[in-house]
Amino acid sequence: MTLPSQAEIVVIGGGIIGCSTAYHLARDHKADVVLLEQGKLTSGSTWHAAGLVGQLRSSASITRVLKYSVDLYKGLEAETGLATGWKMTGCLRLATNADRWTEYKRLATTAKSFGMDMQLLSPAEVKAMWPLMETGDLVGASWLPTDGQASPSDITQSLAKGARMHGANLYEDVRVTGFEMKGDRITAVKTNQGDIACDKVVNCAGQWARQVGAMAGINVPLQPVKHQYIITEKIAGLATDAPTLRDPDRRTYFKEEVGGLVMGGYEPNPQAWTTNLPGGDVPNDWEFRLFDDDYDHFEQHMAQAIARVPALETVGVKQMINGSESFTPDGNFILGVAPECPNMFVGAGFNAFGIASGGGAGWVLAQWVVDGEAPLDLWVVDIRRFSNLHRDRQWVSERTLEAYGKHYAIGFPHEEYTSGRPRIVSPLYDRLKDHRAVFGSKLGWERPNWFAPEGVEPKDIYSMGRQNWFAAVGDEHRHVRKRVGIFDQSSFAKYELSGPDAARALDWICANDVGKPVGRLTYTQLLNSRGGIEADLTVSRLAEEKFYIVTGTGFRTHDASWISDHIGHGLDAQLADVTEDFGTLSLMGPRARDVLSAVTDADVSNAGFPFGHVREITIAGHTVRALRVTYVGELGWELHVPIAATGEVFDALMAAGGKHEIRPVGYRALESLRLEKGYRAWGSDITPNDTPLEAGLGWAVKLRNNTDFVGRRALEKIGGASLKKRFAGFTVDDPEIVLVGRETILRDSQPVGYLTSGGYGYTVGKNIGYGYVRNADGASDDFLASGSYELVVAMERTPAQIHLEPLYDPAMERVKA
Repeated sequence: MTLPSQAEIVVIGGGIIGCSTAYHLARDHKADVVLLEQGKLTSGSTWHAAGLVGQLRSSASITRVLKYSVDLYKGLEAETGLATGWKMTGCLRLATNADRWTEYKRLATTAKSFGMDMQLLSPAEVKAMWPLMETGDLVGASWLPTDGQASPSDITQSLAKGARMHGANLYEDVRVTGFEMKGDRITAVKTNQGDIACDKVVNCAGQWARQVGAMAGINVPLQPVKHQYIITEKIAGLATDAPTLRDPDRRTYFKEEVGGLVMGGYEPNPQAWTTNLPGGDVPNDWEFRLFDDDYDHFEQHMAQAIARVPALETVGVKQMINGSESFTPDGNFILGVAPECPNMFVGAGFNAFGIASGGGAGWVLAQWVVDGEAPLDLWVVDIRRFSNLHRDRQWVSERTLEAYGKHYAIGFPHEEYTSGRPRIVSPLYDRLKDHRAVFGSKLGWERPNWFAPEGVEPKDIYSMGRQNWFAAVGDEHRHVRKRVGIFDQSSFAKYELSGPDAARALDWICANDVGKPVGRLTYTQLLNSRGGIEADLTVSRLAEEKFYIVTGTGFRTHDASWISDHIGHGLDAQLADVTEDFGTLSLMGPRARDVLSAVTDADVSNAGFPFGHVREITIAGHTVRALRVTYVGELGWELHVPIAATGEVFDALMAAGGKHEIRPVGYRALESLRLEKGYRAWGSDITPNDTPLEAGLGWAVKLRNNTDFVGRRALEKIGGASLKKRFAGFTVDDPEIVLVGRETILRDSQPVGYLTSGGYGYTVGKNIGYGYVRNADGASDDFLASGSYELVVAMERTPAQIHLEPLYDPAMERVKA
C-alpha cells in the first residue's frame, strides 16, 4: 500500500462519521478524498455503539439532519449491496410523572411543528405493544413510529463501500502524526507512512479528535466517558420487531437484538476515562478494545431495568459492553470549521448518538467543507460555540459529566448547569449577590438572571408551569418601564476593528451601511451567501479607522471568526477581541437620562446625544464609551467602562439614581422586555436559515445603494419574488399558558409554522411568541392578516392573535425620547 502524495481533502478517522463524510464528499461533490484510519474501520467506538436511532431534537435543523440519516440508511443497501441492519421499529418513551408527561406533550407538539407524527399513548396501549413491560407506574408514553435501530459496523462498512464506489480512497493502519503548517493553515498531513499534501482536513477521529486537533493548535472540547450496556440471552415472548424503548425516569434504554435485549443507561455518577498519558490522552492502540465489566457500577441500571421488564431477572447475560464514547460539555455534537485553523473541519463528540446522527452529519459536514459555510442553521453543534474556557480539560470533564448525568433528566425550561461555577465573574459579582441576585451562566460568565425579593429564596425552582421567579421578574420588568434599571452586561463579546481598510472590510461584511460618520452606531446583520443571518450586532464608529463591535456573550468565538474570515484578501484591517477590557452597564428606563446627567458633565440631552450615537463621556473620573442603543425598548445607554472601573461607575450610578429608585435588573426581565418590543434574538428568531427580508429586518439592509456585501445577490433574488415565510408576533390571553418556543402555529386550523421564542409580557399582560408563518404561494400582508390563528401548546389548541407591529411603543417614541 502506497499513500498518495497529495489529495484535495483528507478525512481522519474511519468510524461512522468519517466514512459518512467521505461518502458524501465523493458522491455529492466528486471531491478528491483520502480517508485515513489508524486501525481498522469502526475500531474506535463505532463498533460497540448500541445502535439506537432517534430523530427528534429541539432544533429543526438537527432534526432534519437525523431524519436524513434514517432516509439514507433505508436506501443504502440498495446502492452498495451491503446491509445496514436498519429496522424501523419505532420508539416508545415512557413517562411516570406529570412533569415528564408535560415534557412529552411539548415534544409531541415540537414533532408536529417539524413535520413528524409523534403520538401519545395510554399505559394500556403501551402494554399491548410491549407485553413484557410492567406498566403499573406509567402515566403514558410517546410513540415515534419512524425511529428505529441499526448495526453501527454494518452501516459504516456500507458507507465505506459507497465512498469507494464514488471514487474515495480509504486507507487502514495509517496513523496521523502531525501537520505541516503555513501560518494558521495546514498544508500537509504527516503520517507514519508518509506525508499527504492537501487543501483541507476533516477531523473525524472520534475520541482521538481532541489529540488530532491539538497537533494543529485547535481545541476540540470532548471527554471520553465509560458507557455500559448488556446483551441478554433470548427472552421468551419478545417480538423481533419490538419497538426500541427509552425509560428516562429509570435512566435506561432497551432494544431487541437476536431475540434478546440490549439494555443500558445513563447514570448520575458517570465515569470519565482518564489515562496516565500526558493530558489524559487516549492511547493510539485502543483498537476494538473494551474495559473490564463493572457490574457494581451497572447495578443501578440493572435494578431499574428488572422493575420495568421483570423477565430480565431470570434471563442470562451473553455479554457486557463497557466501552468509551466521546461526550461534550453541553450534550451536543461538534461540527464545523475550527476557529484557529481555517482549513481544518471537525465532526466529533457525538454523545452516544453518532449512529443516529452519522448519515446526516456526514451530509452537512461535506457540504460545509466544500462551500466553506454551513448549509443550514447548525449553530447548536457549531464548534465556534466554544471559547478559550473550553481549553481547560478539568472544567470540560466536570461539565461533560454533568451533561451526561442529565441525559435522561426532565428538560425543564430555563434550567442551568451547576458544575464548574463560578468561573468568570464581572467586577459587580459580589455587589449583585448583595442585592440577592440569582445567577445563570453563559460561556462561563456568571450573569444575574433575576433578583429575589426579601422573603423569597434566591434560587431557581424548576417546574413546567410558572416558575418561582415569575412575579419577581415582573416587578423588575415594570420597574424598567416606569423608572430606571441597570443591567450588568459585562459578558457581551466586544471587538475593535482598526486599520486603513477597516471601513472597506465592514462594508463587505455587514448588510447595513456602517460607513457613517465618526460618532454613529449601526445595528446590522452579517449574512451568508444564501442571505441567511450569521450574526446580529452593533458597530460603532469611534474614529475614521476604528470601529467598536458588540455582540452576544455566547457568540464571541463565532462572530469573531466570521468577521476575520471575511476581511477581504489584502485589506489592512485588524480585529482585536477586547471583551475583558470593558465592563458593560446598561442604564435603561424613562429616568435613565436623569441618572446619567447627574454623574457626567457631558450633554446627554436628546439633541446633544441622539439615539444611534456613541460618545466618550466621563463618569466617576473614568472615560466611558456610551452607546445610545437599547434591547428593552426604553430610553437608555450601554455604558462600556474600563473593566477595573466598573464597580466605581456602578456605585456612582446607584448613588445618583437613588432618588429615581434605580435598581439592578436581570436577564429574565431583559427577555420579557425585548419580547414586548419585538426585538429578534439570534439563534432562535433569526438564524442562518432566515433572511432579513423574511425576518422583517429589510430596513437594516443597504439594498438601496450600490455597495456589494456578502449575501446581497441572494437577497436581490429573493426580494424579486413574494416571500414564502414572514416573521410575526402572537399573543395568547390565557394566563395559564406557558410559551417556551416550538409551539405549532395554526392558521384556519392548518399548520403554517412554529414559534421560535416565547415568554410573557408583563406590560401588555399577555403571553408573547414569535415565529415564521409559511405559505408556498406567498406570505403577503393579506394572507397574514386574513387568517384566524391558534397555537398548539403541549398538544392543546389555544386562540392567538397575530401582530405585525411591535406590541410596545411601535413608533419608537420612548426609545428616542
